Amino acid sequence: MPVSYREIAADLRLQISEGRYQPGDKLPMLTELQEQYGAGYQTVRSAIGLLEQEGLVVAIRRRGTIVRERPEKRRITRTRQVYRDEIGYYFDPAAQSWVAVEPPTTRWGAVPVDLAPVMGLNIGAEVLVRDRVMGEGETRRAMQLATSYLPADLARGTQLAEEDTGPGGIYDRLEEMGHRPLKWQESVSSRMPSPEEAAALGLPADVGVPLLRIVRVTTSPSGQVVEVNDTRMSAELFEIGYDIQRSPSAETDPHAADT
Repeated sequence: MPVSYREIAADLRLQISEGRYQPGDKLPMLTELQEQYGAGYQTVRSAIGLLEQEGLVVAIRRRGTIVRERPEKRRITRTRQVYRDEIGYYFDPAAQSWVAVEPPTTRWGAVPVDLAPVMGLNIGAEVLVRDRVMGEGETRRAMQLATSYLPADLARGTQLAEEDTGPGGIYDRLEEMGHRPLKWQESVSSRMPSPEEAAALGLPADVGVPLLRIVRVTTSPSGQVVEVNDTRMSAELFEIGYDIQRSPSAETDPHAADT
């Protein structure tokens, strides 16, 4: 039975994973792969195309197919705590020093379909949208895209809708409006970036690099959702880390009776 392009891709992927082909190495030419796997040109080309989509290799003109260099990942530690400094609340100590590398934008628009039920809004409901591009102050390199969505009836006519929300940002304003103390919940997922997101974060256009997505829901003591923050960053550059603690059920030594 002829070998499929998926089987060829799986074998090459394994060799890359095991280090037989390392970052910067050149894969065999297509004609060599055809002979090696006993497959046709299109089958081999489809296998290489699949590895390109996965971000494992990149085709470089006049060089061939090269195993991609993968950046060392930075850990984002989610400690299930909220912090505060002189600027206001923040959630990731590693990103505390990041600044807006582009002027923030504010606009009115429709709530994203996937966030409408989270916010308790109908599809198409109007929300205030606040976009920020955050990154390193020295290099001005964009590290994350952060978008806040606030219900229109809550934000309209308030400082929340101003470009400059003042000291402490939107969370201090919300608490001053009677929603103190705010509470937060987060969920982590991933998806592929839009062309605009890829360009803003400097992601390679010729390979598939997914986004790491953290959606934070802000609620008032009454349970009203007053803001949803959608943060996106390169899943190739960042990973989520956290400590694992024993629950009371795991505190007892199961081997104690054997001694």
